[in-house]
Amino acid sequence: MFKVICVTNRTMCSDFLPRIQMLSQNGIEIILREKDLSEQAYEQLAKQIIALCPNVVLHTYINAAKRLGVKKIHLPIHLMHENFKKDFDTIGVSVHSLEEAAAAEKMGAHYVTVGHIFATDCKKGLVPRGTEFLREIVHTITIPVYAIGGISPQNIDFIRKAGAAGVCIMSGFMRCENVDKYWEEINKMIHFTT
Repeated sequence: MFKVICVTNRTMCSDFLPRIQMLSQNGIEIILREKDLSEQAYEQLAKQIIALCPNVVLHTYINAAKRLGVKKIHLPIHLMHENFKKDFDTIGVSVHSLEEAAAAEKMGAHYVTVGHIFATDCKKGLVPRGTEFLREIVHTITIPVYAIGGISPQNIDFIRKAGAAGVCIMSGFMRCENVDKYWEEINKMIHFTT
């Protein structure tokens, strides 16, 4: 099954909590990124998000996740360590090269996010890595690979054809005028391309 994950950025919208609740109600997994916050501020926000969607994946702040009893964590590659396998049921890792993807898998990551695949304002001025890069990682490692960066309803089919397990979307979900309508567009393209 092709999975859609929302990676959050509360600075992109004025209705962050209601938006997260709508996404969760649509069955979309949430990675609470918000890495600009201090650990204490992140933990406070995470408590609010957990109340809205208990299936949230926390990001970066390992100790906050442990204190909150959250068993899903997403980490930048430089924070990944095989010792975390005892603390978390699910560990995702952000990677930007084939070598990083292989290292994440070897250290026990359950999945990786690979990006940025398409041009995106979040990585303004940086050349996207493209679907051939994504395809190479998908065919080299055995854990699920999720594409991130510039994902939209118009390019999801390219991600599917590259063999990814799914997509991570930030800007689309955080900036759209209507979450339900945007999700409908994404969902239609996922089912149209199967």
